[in-house]
Amino acid sequence: MNCRRCGKEFDAAEGLTCPHCGATHAAAKSGVMKSSTILISAGGTDAVYRSVKEVPALLRRKLLKSTNGLNSATILIADRRGREEIARAIQNLPSSLQRRFLRPFREEPPPNSEGVRAWLMRPWVRMAVAGLLGAGSMLLTWFVFTHKWL
Repeated sequence: MNCRRCGKEFDAAEGLTCPHCGATHAAAKSGVMKSSTILISAGGTDAVYRSVKEVPALLRRKLLKSTNGLNSATILIADRRGREEIARAIQNLPSSLQRRFLRPFREEPPPNSEGVRAWLMRPWVRMAVAGLLGAGSMLLTWFVFTHKWL
């Protein structure tokens, strides 16, 4: 691991403080906890594993096959502080990966599109539109039957 302050390399197994300058590494302050739980229901039994390495070989092959398919995804649940940590981690990635990960956050709906939709869905607006359409269709029907076309 390289120190952010002095740039010298040190072994992370010894601790998260640089032995050269004493700076603490960002991971020491982050408070981010990564955990995984794998629940497998197969053959009428349920089993919980803490890592993929704990899963028996036969089930592990099935697990890896199913999680590498088109219908698999990663679900990330984070609160406000977790979002900040994710944003900080993304900033440390190369720029091409940053663009790929930040694209969903930057794509915003057009301004006022939700406001107009919400306004149109109000009950009195819907009633007014229905009334105008009904009156218009009655007027058109009256016009067709009262005027001679030839």
